[in-house]
Amino acid sequence: MGSFITDLKNSFNRGNIYIQFIYINVGVFVLTSLLGILWMLFNRNGAFILQYLELPAWTVQFIKQPWSLFTYMFMHAGVLHLLFNMLWLYWFGQLFLSFFSAKHFRGVYILGGFCGGLLYMLAYNVFPYFSDSLYYSYLLGASASVLAIVVATAVREPDYPVHFMFIGTVRLKYVALFMVVTDLLFMTSGNAGGHIAHLGGALAGWWFASGLTRGHDATAWINRFIDWVASGFTVHRSPKKPKMKVHYGDKAKDYEYNARKKQNSDEIDRILDKLRKSGYDSLTSDEKKSLFDASKK
Repeated sequence: MGSFITDLKNSFNRGNIYIQFIYINVGVFVLTSLLGILWMLFNRNGAFILQYLELPAWTVQFIKQPWSLFTYMFMHAGVLHLLFNMLWLYWFGQLFLSFFSAKHFRGVYILGGFCGGLLYMLAYNVFPYFSDSLYYSYLLGASASVLAIVVATAVREPDYPVHFMFIGTVRLKYVALFMVVTDLLFMTSGNAGGHIAHLGGALAGWWFASGLTRGHDATAWINRFIDWVASGFTVHRSPKKPKMKVHYGDKAKDYEYNARKKQNSDEIDRILDKLRKSGYDSLTSDEKKSLFDASKK
């Protein structure tokens, strides 16, 4: 058992960022499923407990569990729900890393989840259509995060060819457009909350990719926070610039040199003035020597 856990750790550490996120999603699903089974064995309602990790539509309940805006994007309702999301994450995670960095992947996944969850709560609290289901609706799944990655990649490389079995080659922009239009059409379906969250994730992906082309990284604050937590809440201050050192000795030397230069220049001017007025024979031997030395410079 110990070697199995060690192998999992090594595989996690060696994997790319999208592989690590797949591990996290699968690990959370296995752990919560086992806890649910354990509670059932004791005739307990495990689903009620797990709802504290899912995102409620009702804002009053959300205030009681604000962490759910983050935890819901790692929760899944069943094996098929998990499987499809992880397959999309695997396929488009590889493609995303061809154009962006691992930190961008991490940030876009979380940004997509945040935007998807917020749009879900906004829609359920604003539109009367959802008033009957507002108080008992919960959101879970990585779909909004996955769609953020898909759309971000499509905005960056819209004409990239994607190969599908039985369909053929399709440009990436049409894949993303199909997913977004499908979510728009099913906003009032039985899984309305999920489709609304997908749209929020798509907006996050577009926001990130379009902003990055203008030099704005919408995920920077997320990555800074994660790095801060990973470093043990240590604040890394930028190193102070060293104070400028004044070398007074050098200044003194410069001053002395300039003073001597000016003195010599004044002396030559005086000798030349004497030469013009009284002739060469009026100069002393030292004056003649100074004038000769100056002529050679």
